[in-house]
Amino acid sequence: MKKRIITSLILTAALSFGALTGCGAKAEETQAPAAEATQAEAETEPAAEAADTTADTDKKITVGATPVPHAEILDNIVKEVLAKDGWTLETVVFQDYVLPNTSLESGEIDANYFQTLGYLDQQNKDAGLHLAAVAGIHIEPMGIYSQKYTKLDEIPDGAEIGIPNDPDNGARALDLLVQKGLLTSKGSFGEDASYTEDALSKDKDANPHGYKITPLEAASLPLSLPDLDAAAINGNYALEAELPAKYPALDIEEFDDETTVKRTNFLVVKDGEQDSEKIKALVAALKSDEVKKYIEDTYKGAVIPSFIDPQ
Repeated sequence: MKKRIITSLILTAALSFGALTGCGAKAEETQAPAAEATQAEAETEPAAEAADTTADTDKKITVGATPVPHAEILDNIVKEVLAKDGWTLETVVFQDYVLPNTSLESGEIDANYFQTLGYLDQQNKDAGLHLAAVAGIHIEPMGIYSQKYTKLDEIPDGAEIGIPNDPDNGARALDLLVQKGLLTSKGSFGEDASYTEDALSKDKDANPHGYKITPLEAASLPLSLPDLDAAAINGNYALEAELPAKYPALDIEEFDDETTVKRTNFLVVKDGEQDSEKIKALVAALKSDEVKKYIEDTYKGAVIPSFIDPQ
């Protein structure tokens, strides 16, 4: 470009000199086509590059996921299934439950895979997002874990029990504690905004054993387990921390038809993208026989296939 500019300046000077000898009109006719050609080249080259870039990304799908098992399932088997039809999968790994949704809302990724319908609905409402579930893929049973005790009936009165601090997973954890007999009910949790985990800790009817219910960031519960007597931990975070191998769950969730829908992890997209070619290909790959077999063989009950539609 610098060479073109220098050449143009030299040419202009020469033509200006020619104008003094009666050649001005001819010089203008010669210079204009050269400038037009240069402009045409400048406009054509970037356009070609843009076309090449678009062609390269047409068959690329970018999915946000938490590490275990979601990113493992995507990278270890879904990528292979998609490649058979010419698709390239890029997995973006997130360490929390917030950024995968805000990144999807902003268009940084094509889909995410990590959450339940309850959490999705809560995030859409609380954060003003516009996301939609397209396909159920699996369930990760929430478990009660402890480094101090090996049976539920060993947990003493007044013990401190950690639960996730977001509303949906917090309620799920309390349902688990009720299901396993540690609590008699959730009290007014989820119905009365003033009824907090602290209120439940002091509610002798709902909590006759006087457990101290401590809400913590879901991802931090495995790290906080040494400081707690027990904790209700989401399956993905338990797997990531290798808790099933090191400290097997004292007990895990049980599911009926209703809770199967509530606890299934869904593939989620920006609303309006449900029927795009990319998403249809991704759904087909995630619900394939290869993925079902991988989940069953790899996680042996810690993750359960649940190929259902949103309801």
